[in-house]
Amino acid sequence: MSKRAPSHLLLAGLFAAALVGAGAFYMTRPDAAVASEALDQAKATNKLQSLAELDGKAPSHRTLNVQTWNTAEGAKVLFVEARELPMFDLRLIFAAGSSQDGNTPGVAMLTNAMLNEGVSGKDVGAIAQGFEGLGADFGNGAYKDMAVASLRSLSAADKRDPALQLFADVVGKPTFPADSLARIKNQLLAGFEYQKQSPGKLAGLELMTRLYGDHPYGHSSDGNAKSIPLVTLAQLQAFHQKAYAAGNVVIALVGDLSRSEAEAIATQISGALPKGPALAKIPTAVEPKASIGHIEFPSKQTNLMLAQLGINRDDPDYAALSMGNQILGGGGFGTRLMSEVREKRGLAYGVYSGFTPMQARGPFMINLQTRAEMSEGTLKLVQDVLADYLKTGPTQKELDDAKRELAGSFPLSTASNADIVGQLGAMGFYNLPLSYLDDFMRQSQALTVEQVKTALNKHLSTDKMVIVSAGPTVPQKPLPAPTDKPAEQPLGVPEH
Repeated sequence: MSKRAPSHLLLAGLFAAALVGAGAFYMTRPDAAVASEALDQAKATNKLQSLAELDGKAPSHRTLNVQTWNTAEGAKVLFVEARELPMFDLRLIFAAGSSQDGNTPGVAMLTNAMLNEGVSGKDVGAIAQGFEGLGADFGNGAYKDMAVASLRSLSAADKRDPALQLFADVVGKPTFPADSLARIKNQLLAGFEYQKQSPGKLAGLELMTRLYGDHPYGHSSDGNAKSIPLVTLAQLQAFHQKAYAAGNVVIALVGDLSRSEAEAIATQISGALPKGPALAKIPTAVEPKASIGHIEFPSKQTNLMLAQLGINRDDPDYAALSMGNQILGGGGFGTRLMSEVREKRGLAYGVYSGFTPMQARGPFMINLQTRAEMSEGTLKLVQDVLADYLKTGPTQKELDDAKRELAGSFPLSTASNADIVGQLGAMGFYNLPLSYLDDFMRQSQALTVEQVKTALNKHLSTDKMVIVSAGPTVPQKPLPAPTDKPAEQPLGVPEH
């Protein structure tokens, strides 16, 4: 099973959508190849502005000329020409995540993991050597909403053409070798056993089950110990035929290419995929009843997770909620939650909140780990901080500081071709306007305290929380009084 390529599909503004594993949420940030990182770093270094040049002004934002069209087979294409480096990034985003598993949990993940395990005349080793010998980098991954396959290659024709041909074979005509399927299944089953030792993972799985029930988001993207052994080669082939169809993909392309070259690449890739339409959108999630669950686990600490349904990816309140969450618990030190829980009382190493908007309503979540004998008091404190924040909203200073931080970090959303191709993929997959990045920045900088407060109260409520804890049942102690200088180091240093 190959490494998973960087998705970067949570667009700028969603600072703390902390995604708790493939089983809980749907996007991660695996590493790119060392050589590719070096190229991006060199490019970024050449474009950095010194602090003296900025002189208090926001860094310049890269303007993108996004071109879009559809292939004859129905694939949606987004392209940005970028001539700075002799290379290109290609990313395919299929509506083929675990939300399309149906009655076979794990089939979407297994299909994606098997793509580069074999094509006609090549096994997994030959495929890896083929990409490596061309200086190309292949990546893949499957999440809740989507499955991804990506290629980074030099743009010179003698390297580009064979790399594209191999990539087209991998995504369009995988052979699904039986020995590879057996190996990957064993790896997953070993992983499920390891999960039993992780209270955070167990809590995350239970949280999603309680939050979504029978909805397609409710089960782990990796499947489970019962479902994985039953997945057959025929099921993988059938899933690939329908979910990796040309009508079900967004093609994002960035790099040292002309429009005609980009069109040729899109045509080649689209033509190599199975023929078929886009899959039906997943249903709307039903609001669950508030509940509290506990998983007994022998540990010195307790994992606490609080969640409720958040928003769709195209919700008009996205900018306001992103800014509001940045102040609540999405921005690290200085947030409301971090200040009250860690900085004033030393109750946790970290506490974070985040929206994860998806095709259907994704979760809003707060998570932390604290000493078991103070878990009940810490939970109450977190609930009180959220309730107070919803009641009062952010202060003007908090909002101004968050705006300045966004203005300073926003250029990083398009700092490299890999970043841009991720942005394009998200725009295409979630049907966002081509002006999305500029629109988001403009909307965020224009927000008022009252607008942020209104948006937060529209989508969040303290009486709708689904709460899951994982840890031991022990006598409780009172919380320490808040102070500017806690006497001890943070208590909630992660154990697992």
